[in-house]
Amino acid sequence: MMFRKMKNIDTAFRHVRSFTMIVITGCLFLSGFVIYRTTKVLTANSGKVYVLVNGKLVEAVAEKRNLPVEIRDHIRTFHTLFFTLSPDEKAIQQQVTKALYMADGSARRIYQNMKEAGFYNNLISGNISQAIEIESIEVDMSRTPYRFTCRGKQFITRPTSLLTRSIVTGGQIRTGLVQSDNNTHGFLVERWEILENNDIKVSER
Repeated sequence: MMFRKMKNIDTAFRHVRSFTMIVITGCLFLSGFVIYRTTKVLTANSGKVYVLVNGKLVEAVAEKRNLPVEIRDHIRTFHTLFFTLSPDEKAIQQQVTKALYMADGSARRIYQNMKEAGFYNNLISGNISQAIEIESIEVDMSRTPYRFTCRGKQFITRPTSLLTRSIVTGGQIRTGLVQSDNNTHGFLVERWEILENNDIKVSER
């Protein structure tokens, strides 16, 4: 009788041990599968970010920033906004305001000087428009803040003539600002100055 009880205990222990091994093996298998799937999902989504646009979650692609390209685009956009003008007070104000979000007080000082000199009033009263064509942007990427030189041509359209002027500006770029709708790159034009602005030719219209 005692031998039978011992045999039953031994059999029960074996069953428990077998069941325990099955549970442990299943847990290990499940853990391995979860780790594998998680790693796979993370790898697949490593280049994706999600941004909130108008209350909706939108998928976007996160790539390594190409700093020289973004800096040149920031400089080009700033100059285009600042120097593309129509003979309309509200249009001028809108353009310049957008440009000033992208630069420090040096750009505002130039704007104020031009305004005090009657430049914008002359555009409006003379029905004159102005556009700029950026020819080159040189950026020194060897150290921060990044120094730049921007060269281009201005086209000033009067009722009877078209004046073409050369323009060269210089300054530096500060990075690391918060990106926003008003400053998509998060850069700032600093110590901006107009180095050259000379007449090239005047042609009749």
